[in-house]
Amino acid sequence: MSETIIGIDLGTTNSEVALVRNGQVEILEIQNGSKLLPSVVGLADDGALLVGEAALNQYALRPENTIKSIKRRMGEEAQVELGSRSYTPQEISAIILKRLKEVAEKHLGEPVEKAVITVPAYFSDVQRQATRDAGEIAGLQVARIINEPTAAALAYESNHKGEKQIMVFDLGGGTFDVSIVRLEEGVVEVLASHGDNHLGGDDFDQKIIDHVQEHLAEKHDLQASDLSSQAKARIRRAAEQAKITLSDNPFATLEEEYLLEWKGQVIHLSLELERHSYEEMIQGFIDKTLEAAHIALDGAGLSVSALDEILLVGGATRTPLISTRLENELGLQPRSEVDPDLCVSTGAAIQGAIISGQQVSSVLVDVTPYTFGTSALTELDGELYPFTFIPLIRKNSAIPISKSEAFYTAFDNQECVEVMVYQGEDRDALNNTKIGSFHMEELSKVPQGNEIIATFSLDIDGILQVSAKEKKTGKEVSITIDNAIAQFEGQQMEEAKARIGQLFEGEVDAEQDTEEEGSKIRQREETQARALIEKAQRLMESAGEEDREDLVDMVEQLNDTLAKEGDGEIQSATEQLADLIFYLES
Repeated sequence: MSETIIGIDLGTTNSEVALVRNGQVEILEIQNGSKLLPSVVGLADDGALLVGEAALNQYALRPENTIKSIKRRMGEEAQVELGSRSYTPQEISAIILKRLKEVAEKHLGEPVEKAVITVPAYFSDVQRQATRDAGEIAGLQVARIINEPTAAALAYESNHKGEKQIMVFDLGGGTFDVSIVRLEEGVVEVLASHGDNHLGGDDFDQKIIDHVQEHLAEKHDLQASDLSSQAKARIRRAAEQAKITLSDNPFATLEEEYLLEWKGQVIHLSLELERHSYEEMIQGFIDKTLEAAHIALDGAGLSVSALDEILLVGGATRTPLISTRLENELGLQPRSEVDPDLCVSTGAAIQGAIISGQQVSSVLVDVTPYTFGTSALTELDGELYPFTFIPLIRKNSAIPISKSEAFYTAFDNQECVEVMVYQGEDRDALNNTKIGSFHMEELSKVPQGNEIIATFSLDIDGILQVSAKEKKTGKEVSITIDNAIAQFEGQQMEEAKARIGQLFEGEVDAEQDTEEEGSKIRQREETQARALIEKAQRLMESAGEEDREDLVDMVEQLNDTLAKEGDGEIQSATEQLADLIFYLES
């Protein structure tokens, strides 16, 4: 029987341990179902050692007795304070490694002596030796130090045949690197790397923290220097949670009751942050990562067109803006079906199995073969188009998965929206397959811009749950689509090319509704049309002469259409007027 060599991803924010048994990779549970060990070490009040979740929980109360992000200090001739004693970065890292060693030993029921440990590709010899020293301090014989991109490539392509050239985009909690990797018949070769060992999710957190501090200064005249260490730690924790929430939702609320007392007043933190605002905060960091991607490509002597795949590694790559920017810049949809937090430890375990002579099967991951989304009025090819496809769940996403996005009503006092559900890849929703729809009625009578949150949730059995919630009131409507993954295999996409109702514009295709609902739909269309006419009349005062004439003509056309009993052209006339209004307002 071959010896078990565990694989360890010693990360800045989280660390993981995995192994191969009976040809299959097992990522080991640390505690309470989680496979992530926070890379945090602390001392409790009684002097007891805290590692992982317990240390992280203490950080908000006793930050002076807690150490985070020690990976950023590896290789430095430095000491860090923990309680009344000083430790080297290697020693703190050894505490984390020893905890992971214990997890593996408990799982196997036998001692573990060897490990493969991963490091960023750009780590210097000094940093690599420091990592090896940490392993030995923890009681592990370090069988090999391997690059994180090499490990990630192994996780995705453990049984790959032929040649591929891959970009591994690794953005973790505290470090970033992008590597160009060539795979050829089982050999993984890093051709070039570039990165920054002081760029990661921690910096994203800091932008949110700065935003919170600006809010506190503006609302309470409370400066950052006035905050206690406990208050700062609680704000940091809330910022990190908001960042995670914004990966799947269009907004997050930072709430910390009784944050501190200030000038005799108890200060509570309650601040909503929209994803769009957050993305503006971190735009500069994303720009840096894309510059690094091009530098790495130049270093490998390759053009963008020579890339076969982009692999996402590290928890910070869950930020939707990263995938969007990479796809726009490099023309490839990044792969993330192997958990970005866990793929490096997976690859390390595979490397350990190879060293010990084990055979490794492919890593099995359940993914969706299709993209699911909805449609909305937004720009398509430089023009406003009411059926632009908005993907929420992208193909090759690991399932189960849940994603949310914010949409907004188009008219004042709009009381109804129709949510269309599509499967496909085309930017024009009408070229994709419609797999369901539902109406959301009796919305609040408020000006345009009423926020509607759409949520798509796909489970392991291929059941798609779609809901729409009015943020203002919490009113929610949903639909369940069984067998969403298998239902459309083999169907021709041409079958989907029929004109359908418009999402979030409150317009309904009367031909698709039953005769019983016809009068209700007509009434709703009339209400929305008259609201649009009122808006057009207000615009006439500020419009130029030519635009004013166009508005008058279209309003008259829509009024004529409304006057005709049983006429089915209200929707068409409303769309034309809506397009002109949006043009004038843009």
